[in-house]
Amino acid sequence: MKQLFFLILMVTMATITNAQTKTIYTDDCEAKNKNGALTCKLTSPELRKRKETVLKSLKSQILQKNELANGYSYKFTGSDKMVDELTEFVKTERACCDFFTFNISISGDKSEAWLEIKGPDGAKDFIKTELEL
Repeated sequence: MKQLFFLILMVTMATITNAQTKTIYTDDCEAKNKNGALTCKLTSPELRKRKETVLKSLKSQILQKNELANGYSYKFTGSDKMVDELTEFVKTERACCDFFTFNISISGDKSEAWLEIKGPDGAKDFIKTELEL
């Protein structure tokens, strides 16, 4: 029984190790990875409008960008206005891209705020190409 379990475990690990990730982008705000599709619930026109307003505003205020293993972190000023904008962004973004994980870190002295956007395999490419952040 132990040998059968070990054999199944080894085959499973080999399959996972040898799996290739392929990311495919479409005009429907979708990125595919080996586990399935990362799909934005916005239509293409809705996403285009979001890029021209909300995302453009955020992008223009980024002070620093750091690459993470499964996403990106962005530094902003720590003003109350910026914190409100980041919070509003996360509230709306999680409704259309529920595969992301968001973290907001705010310094008590209002000097800076950080936004982390992370997700499953393929999310990093999605952030880069679809959100253009």
